[in-house]
This record gives sequence, C-alpha cells and structure tokens, in this order.
Amino acid sequence: MATADVETVNTAADKAKLGAAVALVLAALVAYYLLGQRGPLLQWASLLGCLVAAVAVFLTSLQGRQLVGFGRDAWREVQKVVWPTRKESLQMTAYVFAFVVIMALFLWLTDKTLEWFFYDLILGWKK
Repeated sequence: MATADVETVNTAADKAKLGAAVALVLAALVAYYLLGQRGPLLQWASLLGCLVAAVAVFLTSLQGRQLVGFGRDAWREVQKVVWPTRKESLQMTAYVFAFVVIMALFLWLTDKTLEWFFYDLILGWKK
C-alpha cells in the first residue's frame, strides 16, 4: 500500500510544541543534576517524568505524528518479510563457510606461489 505524498505546513503551534519538548528535555537534565543531593529517587523521578512529558508533547506535533506513521509503515513492511527456514539458513551458512575456506586456500596458494617465484627464482633468496 503506497502512501500518497502529502504536503504539510508547519504551523506555529507545531513549532511551539517542538520548542516545549526541547525545553522539557533540558528541564529533565537540569532537574537531574540539581536534585542530586535530594536523593536518587527524586532525581530519577524528575528526569523520567520530564522525559515522558517531552515525548508526549513531541508526539502531539506534526513531526511526532509523522514519526509514528513511519514506524507503523516500517512495522508493516517487516511483517511482509519471508524469513528463511532453519534448513535454508543452515545451508546458506554452510555455503558461506565453504566459500571462505576455498578462498583462503586459494589466497594462501597464490601467496606462496608468488613468494616462491619472486624470492627463490628471481632474487635467489632461499630460506
């Protein structure tokens, strides 16, 4: 299902919501550090409370709704994926391992052949 391209306009209210979300994140950080001497429970409660409020305000903005829509579309696409069976996964893994071993042997043989050719035959540096 393709979504139609919709042109949207940022309103002042959406900009204000984004500003409020940023302000709440900053307030969460400031509260966390200022309430450090009052105890960890109050410190963490203020941090998490402000962050939850920031997320809630962000999700009510246009960008937040677009993010949620993107997440839904992405999840829908993930559900369409046909995952391989266990047998197919094991076969492909075996193919990859076999290819790696064959390639390693080929590169080792190539290296030793070039070493023998250059060092022993051309330069005469026998070990």
